[in-house]
Amino acid sequence: MCEGLGGVTLPNPVRENKMEKRIINIDGSFGEGGGQVLRTSISLSAITGVPVRIDNIRAGRRKPGLMRQHLTSIKAAAEICGAKTEGLELRSDAISFVPGEIEGGDYRFDIGSAGGTVLVAQTIIPILSHAKTASTATILGGTHNMWAPTFDYLERAFLPQYNKMGGRVSAELLKYGFVPAGGGEIALSVQPITEKRALDLQERGEKTGANIVAVLSNLKRDIANREIKTITNRMDIDKSASEILHVDGPGPGNAVSVFMDYENVT
Repeated sequence: MCEGLGGVTLPNPVRENKMEKRIINIDGSFGEGGGQVLRTSISLSAITGVPVRIDNIRAGRRKPGLMRQHLTSIKAAAEICGAKTEGLELRSDAISFVPGEIEGGDYRFDIGSAGGTVLVAQTIIPILSHAKTASTATILGGTHNMWAPTFDYLERAFLPQYNKMGGRVSAELLKYGFVPAGGGEIALSVQPITEKRALDLQERGEKTGANIVAVLSNLKRDIANREIKTITNRMDIDKSASEILHVDGPGPGNAVSVFMDYENVT
């Protein structure tokens, strides 16, 4: 047995496959009551083959229930593993997910709004890593969102740690997408995991660098200059370690990222 989300005990998937599969009930309001419980539960369900029912989805949020990026995450996972589902509609506060076999392949998922593409990516990357063949996935929506990890975080912080655990994943930003226009596009390349390794993040190591990247779409450069000035006045980062990117997008947008690089983690 292994400890799962919210104190729920997950069955050993090897033993469970030999008996009738029971559904695990998960309380989506656990902890901060956000979408991470939902996304992680779906990923683990697909990987282990154990069905789940999730209630009180995003109960801790101002707008509870499924938003477009959460709906797309579940639909994407269901497509990849041939899952049977119930409750998949906007603002739904309860779903069921009965997974089938994970299939590698070439996938394309469109959120249909400026919803976070990285949230969808974090849901499907572990699933595709457990396929028997290589996969690609293109995800359309927002790439730099409020209250969600940006593509920069996925590329420089998340994936290096994931790949230390045996993952073999790369990501590419094809188009920037900001709220509310969206229009962003990211591409994933996922190879099957062949060796699983433990991850040790107890020591971050010595600092190796720091930099600032300010991104602008259809906005004046002065905005980025003010952002960089504010950050360098408050943090020990030299202004020379900053960069301003002017990018094309269907609407105005701005994001600023501060990267702190250490020996073991960014």
